[in-house]
Amino acid sequence: QVQLVESGGGLVQAGGSLRLSCAASGRTFNTYTMGWFRQAPGKAREFVAAITWSGRSTYYADSVRGRFTISRDNAKNTVYLQMNSLKPEDTAIYYCAAKRDPNYSDYRGAYDYWGQGTQVTVSS
Repeated sequence: QVQLVESGGGLVQAGGSLRLSCAASGRTFNTYTMGWFRQAPGKAREFVAAITWSGRSTYYADSVRGRFTISRDNAKNTVYLQMNSLKPEDTAIYYCAAKRDPNYSDYRGAYDYWGQGTQVTVSS
């Protein structure tokens, strides 16, 4: 069982930056693929970024590539999402997710554990 707790959300102006953190419990964190998803009001939850257990491979949605960076620190059981050049359309609740299978996926149904989410609001 893995518990995930996100933090770092908030209100920021367009063009600004935020760093989200996701702290995980459990001794097997360093074997999981980790992902970030987001859900805007009235929209489906969508993939943002993922990172494999070693941190060697990362994946991004086209809408955030070049602006967001996912990373992880297995010694701290934490995954991060650095968000730069934020846009109003990035406004959403951001969720951290863990996947037991080591293969990458951008499909939310492939993830086994979810955090409670953290709100990110970007003002224009």
